[in-house]
Amino acid sequence: MHRFHLPPEQCQSEVLTLTGGQAHHAADVLRVRKSEEAAVLDGAGREFLCSVQAVERGRILLKVEQIRVSPVPACRITLAQAIPKGKMFESILQKATELGVWRVVPLLSERVATRLEGETRARKAEKWRQTAVEAIKQCGQRWLPRVEAPATPEAWLAAGEKFDLTLIGSLHGEARHPREYFLAFEREHVRRPASVCVWIGPEGDFSAGEVEAARRGGALPITMGPLILRSETAALYALSVVNYELQAPGSV
Repeated sequence: MHRFHLPPEQCQSEVLTLTGGQAHHAADVLRVRKSEEAAVLDGAGREFLCSVQAVERGRILLKVEQIRVSPVPACRITLAQAIPKGKMFESILQKATELGVWRVVPLLSERVATRLEGETRARKAEKWRQTAVEAIKQCGQRWLPRVEAPATPEAWLAAGEKFDLTLIGSLHGEARHPREYFLAFEREHVRRPASVCVWIGPEGDFSAGEVEAARRGGALPITMGPLILRSETAALYALSVVNYELQAPGSV
């Protein structure tokens, strides 16, 4: 079944309308036909199961047959990811969406080679948002991750947002396995965390000053095994471990 995305404000009637690039893609690439089944995700927890009512020039009409709703995730995961070179951030964003992140914060850390200014920043932000949209269409995720504007670690920390658990990938000896922190949190609070933030550095890692600032802000250093991982691998590793710990059966 083909999936499409429309924002919530465009999903208020019994007939949904695809226009622009989505209509072109549906009609000319996917070649949808009248009476075929299709799904529309609004990115706010709802999936609309539809039948194609009409294929017209420049628009596709979809009649809503059923609505499926996913509740807000029990734990909202934020990925604070240093921006790697090239197009790798888009790949990280795609995979992070598949792994159920709630939000992604692109970090302009000291060792990030990319510098975003003015129109470049706006173009990148829109492209990243579209990457997340395409990812939910591919995997069926009903919640569209929010992609924040790029920020320095200092600016992100200055916002003062609090999480139940904040973890930072570390190459240093004091780093612990993430499970230790999850178990310690559950013992203290008799529940699993409702919000987790994961910091992942660039190639060469965060600077010592950035790590120290993050730790003063409550970040706990986690190990990712005995090997040195590339930034994109570290992001997927950390998110997979977090998902495993949140979804593992247990007494909590």
